[in-house]
Amino acid sequence: MSFHVAVFIATSLDGYIARTDGSIEWLTDRGEQAGDTGYDEFMASIDTVVMGRNTFEKVLSFDFWPYEGKHVEVLSTTLDPDVDERVIVHRTLDGLVETLADRGAQRIYADGGKVIQTFLQAGLLNELTITTAPVLIGSGLRLFGDLDHDITLVHNATRTLKAGFVQSDYTVVR
Repeated sequence: MSFHVAVFIATSLDGYIARTDGSIEWLTDRGEQAGDTGYDEFMASIDTVVMGRNTFEKVLSFDFWPYEGKHVEVLSTTLDPDVDERVIVHRTLDGLVETLADRGAQRIYADGGKVIQTFLQAGLLNELTITTAPVLIGSGLRLFGDLDHDITLVHNATRTLKAGFVQSDYTVVR
């Protein structure tokens, strides 16, 4: 596998990426207060975005398409393959990985809880950048689900952003 898979995501302090209904207003209402998180620089280094159906449907609710100029792949067993000409829908992880390899994808952004969990379990993640918002939301969609084995990480750096946000970078040990 010649591609590099990275995660760049925000969580509440209690480890949730969204409320149970998928809403992220707890983040968007305060996110700009964090200042420069490095997201734009990160996105400039990415050629492909991989997400699941829930994340794709959330992105469709935005006022603009944030992935112009990027290949966008959606991993979903239920999404209509012809849902949007800007994306390619994959039914299986193996099919997705084959497409990424065939196309020569270099740096891939894995986004969405289930996709991140799937990539972690399959040993496909290389790095994690996690920005923690100073808020407890109590319940919701966890960033990390149950694991059948430990995944060792190397801590590279932690930065304090504005308004109490903290960002940590990790490399996944293989």
